[in-house]
Amino acid sequence: MTELAPKMAADHGMARVLVIDDSAVARGLMTRWIEEDPDLVLVGSATDGEQGIRKAEELRPDLIILDVEMPKMDGLAALPILLKTVPNCRIVMASTLTRRGGEVTIRALSMGAADYAPKPQAGRLAGAEEFRRDLLAKLKALAPRPKVSRPASPAPGTAAPAARSTPGAAPPPLAKRAFSPVASAPISRGTTPRSTGRPSIIAIGSSTGGPEALRTVISKFSAGLAAPIVIAQHMPALFTKILAEHLAKASNLPCKEVEHGERLQAGHVYVAPGDFHFTVRRDAGGYYAALDQSPPINFCRPAVDPLFTSVAEATGGSALGVILTGMGHDGREGVRALRATGGTIIVQDEASSIVWGMPGAVAEAGLADQILPLSEIGSDIVRRAKGGM
Repeated sequence: MTELAPKMAADHGMARVLVIDDSAVARGLMTRWIEEDPDLVLVGSATDGEQGIRKAEELRPDLIILDVEMPKMDGLAALPILLKTVPNCRIVMASTLTRRGGEVTIRALSMGAADYAPKPQAGRLAGAEEFRRDLLAKLKALAPRPKVSRPASPAPGTAAPAARSTPGAAPPPLAKRAFSPVASAPISRGTTPRSTGRPSIIAIGSSTGGPEALRTVISKFSAGLAAPIVIAQHMPALFTKILAEHLAKASNLPCKEVEHGERLQAGHVYVAPGDFHFTVRRDAGGYYAALDQSPPINFCRPAVDPLFTSVAEATGGSALGVILTGMGHDGREGVRALRATGGTIIVQDEASSIVWGMPGAVAEAGLADQILPLSEIGSDIVRRAKGGM
């Protein structure tokens, strides 16, 4: 690894990465990608879990890329030991887009892995541009941040501050989609009266750290919840089906991957399928799901923005929107649309978020009615669903 010395010697301010993968091709590609990135530095690599644990103890990385399938000790067996060995390290699971890979990934996230990056099948890595982009973005989102001073956040359970909007300013345009946004200009707090009745739909958006956050929230739900719960979690196809199955085990409510045209029933949880946008429509028979493969929005499909915007259109604002942990700003414009029609917005607080990108974008735009720790969000949703505002 002598060729890495120049960058390793100048790694001040860079996130230190350890790669644990038995594939020489995968290790070589990830090594090159990390070395080409100005924000990351490779401190070492390992070919199995046992070697990876020794390297982690020696090198104390900030981030670990951990393969799932390896000889001697696989990623799932190594994960809890790594978390104890380097407790402040964030671990990204690299798993193939298979049923087995999805099952192991969801389990790893419940055990403490910070995120995952879907890895192409063996033999396809040479052209894996999407894997490269996804992996590097997640590593940098999870990298430790220097302490910066910022305005004091509202205490848990308090209202968020109003946004300071520039006269005449408009939000960034959204990518092409299969619907029209309700609101296209920033709104300040108090412009539209908030709905005080029971929400007709509960919409939840999440990304990095979302699977475990969703499990925590949904475990608080009780039978008889008088609204459908619709979820957009950034995940590929197959993984979302497995996520829905795991959420069903954690919940007292029926939970499934939603189907096109399916009627949305109160007290049921519906997860957007990977590679499809999920929107809500309404007719004389009530609410139903519509799925489409229009272009990704905010680089995501499913995306949170189209779900929330469609909920705003379908309910006229009698909805509750919840933004959980995740990188980027997907959901902010959907929240803007929902709030413009009178909907209520809750976001997860920074301290309990794996990445405070999505909830932070909503809070900093002044669009959050409440900022709550993850442990309180499920109970707060139940209280609101029962009419207690």
